[in-house]
Amino acid sequence: LQWSSPPEAIERFKSQEIWFAPPQFYELCRLCNFSSLSELQKFSSDRALEGCERWMPVMLTASDGYIQLLPGDELYPENPDYTGEKKIIMSTDKKIEDLMEEGSVFHRIVIKNINNLAVYVNIQAKYKHMNPLMITSERSDYNSRL
Repeated sequence: LQWSSPPEAIERFKSQEIWFAPPQFYELCRLCNFSSLSELQKFSSDRALEGCERWMPVMLTASDGYIQLLPGDELYPENPDYTGEKKIIMSTDKKIEDLMEEGSVFHRIVIKNINNLAVYVNIQAKYKHMNPLMITSERSDYNSRL
């Protein structure tokens, strides 16, 4: 067991020392916005009464990976299958790169393989929340602020 800051945890994930699921990768990218625990605590207190939203990621299978679509993404369905009863399968023969080039409104986690994730968000977060930094597990192209 070892404590890691969010940027350190992402680096350990990239080097395959540890693994976490896409939702945790997304939240670690969100935590990278804060330079200290007190800054995070202040943000949390300030927005605590704003409300929250239930999310259901919807998986889109592409020819070379997967995209977890989140509310606000242009490909997110109007009525997602929250229970799995409808057995809706979203898939395309297109490559992830093509889907990204064709799109313009993103709220998604791109999954090329179990250790290759990327977060893409360019929508306004609801309820005064903080969007995650757009980080990929391939590159260290973010400014570590924790």
